[in-house]
Amino acid sequence: MSTIRLTMAQALVRFLDNQYISIDGTETKFIAGVMGIFGHGNVTGIGEALERSPGSLVYVQGKNEQGMAHAATAYSKQTNRKQIYACTSSIGPGALNMVTAAGTATVNRIPLLLLPGDNFASRQPDPVLQQLEVSGDYTVSATDCFKPVSKYWDRIVRPEQLMSAALNAMRVLTDPAETGTVTLALPQDVQAEAYDYPEAFFAKRVHDIERRSPASDHVRRAVELIKSKKRPLLIAGGGVHYADATEELKEFVERFGIPVAETQAGKGALSWKHPLNVGGIGVTGGLAANKLAKEADLIIGVGTRYSDFTTASKSAFVHPEAQFLNINVNRMDSSKLEGTALTSDAKEALRALIDALSKESYNVAFTDGEVAGLKAEWDSEVDRLYALEWDGGLAQTRALGVINETIDERSVVVCAAGSLPGDLQRLWRVAEPKGYHLEYGFSCMGYEVSGAFGAALAEPEREVYALVGDGSYLMLHSELVTSLQERKKFTVLLFDNHGYQCIHNLQRGNGSDGFGNEFRYREPDTGRYTGEPMPIDFAAHARSLGAAAYKVSTAEDLRQALVKAKEEIRTTLIEIAVVPGTNTDGYESWWNVGVPAVSSSDKVTQAHAEMQKQLNKAKAY
Repeated sequence: MSTIRLTMAQALVRFLDNQYISIDGTETKFIAGVMGIFGHGNVTGIGEALERSPGSLVYVQGKNEQGMAHAATAYSKQTNRKQIYACTSSIGPGALNMVTAAGTATVNRIPLLLLPGDNFASRQPDPVLQQLEVSGDYTVSATDCFKPVSKYWDRIVRPEQLMSAALNAMRVLTDPAETGTVTLALPQDVQAEAYDYPEAFFAKRVHDIERRSPASDHVRRAVELIKSKKRPLLIAGGGVHYADATEELKEFVERFGIPVAETQAGKGALSWKHPLNVGGIGVTGGLAANKLAKEADLIIGVGTRYSDFTTASKSAFVHPEAQFLNINVNRMDSSKLEGTALTSDAKEALRALIDALSKESYNVAFTDGEVAGLKAEWDSEVDRLYALEWDGGLAQTRALGVINETIDERSVVVCAAGSLPGDLQRLWRVAEPKGYHLEYGFSCMGYEVSGAFGAALAEPEREVYALVGDGSYLMLHSELVTSLQERKKFTVLLFDNHGYQCIHNLQRGNGSDGFGNEFRYREPDTGRYTGEPMPIDFAAHARSLGAAAYKVSTAEDLRQALVKAKEEIRTTLIEIAVVPGTNTDGYESWWNVGVPAVSSSDKVTQAHAEMQKQLNKAKAY
């Protein structure tokens, strides 16, 4: 057996450079490159390997470990999990900065490979800088924090362990049902240790991503269930995109006349113009989908994990005979809500159902024009909100309308947190798949700018827009600088409403007078943040980083700024002053947030009583 002597880090880089996936006969290089920030714990190990022998892997210099890992997640999400960037960091705080991003990727079922540095395995320079010293367990280090947020975790304490660890990492990263964050903790000394690796370990590996076909008995049971129902509603989740099943979805619902509601991850699977697309569902859904949900006797979930936002805290589906048919490649997701599980790749399952149901002459029982009427009603409401004028300034819904009507249909919008995701799921009109990039599994503040960079890296031919609130922007905007460095332009649309207004609204809606959520000066007499709003100049901040920037406060100024931003060749920020509280809410939905049972405030007590009424209506699964 021929061998090659390499350090563990050099062997890892060489291995990663030779990993490919194959889907439906199309072969793709799986790992595009490595994003990293060097420090002690990785600079002389994997840093040396990337400097001297990177192969075809591209190195991207991050500015914040969490930010670069979000960018890697967004890159993978935008490519439908077909290609990834790995992320490397130093030990200690550099590694821990990636924990939030690790959770974000895992919750969203997105492959993310993290390569944090770790303490010396030899324990001789002990304790090293940034080392945790856990007196009861000396094997614990900062990288142990990745265990609960990783789908696979390993610490490589001998160089030969890399071989089994790397293969297990690829097994999980390329598994559609079990993918998420993979963390390989790399002790600082072991990265630099040499070993005679078999040359075969570095041969090109093609990982076949097989489309799991549904079992025939499961298809039969699913068909019998569908046949017994007359008012089905299909919920399109992110799995429709990841399985490249948008055409099959369209054929399925057209063949049988089944209306389609969308989750945040599934939005765009069917064009908003399609007569069967009834829009977003659940807490941040619209009237059409939520009305149909209340009367549905069958909910067909395709590639959705049924978050509490999708089910409106299990209050959305109240028909006494409502049942669930769950199409998902992940068995845990296909088994939820006491549903009939069709554990399968979405494309394969929809094909099987089309064939089987076509032989049964299945028909739904919606009245003539019922779905079309609900869709028309909702489209009119969106038009109204897009045109809404507000005496005190620019309404958030009006700003979204201007943006939606001005930018190109092929553009990609990226968002994650605050009031914007709710308005976007309800109101944003998506014409093409992958034009809507929402991270809403974690709703992670700070994802937006980093995610837009990742999306622009994945699809540089499309215009990319980060829609972000001022609170989220302040939390994390570091990869804006990386986008300038990499010449990967996107546009930041910063909605300035002077605070964490989404939570401020939630707070006041449940009995609070408002506390701690607005960006105001502290009043000396009360000690609370009730003074004047803080005058933060976000456009000036962006310019100081090297971006182009504009400030707008009217619909026409916003329209003109969007036109100018498209002409810019560098990342651009448009600061949009919007009136707080001009976002959407309601539309026959409810979210259980847990209101105190005891309070000195009558308003809180009343809110608790209202919560109990809603809880009594919700189903328990």
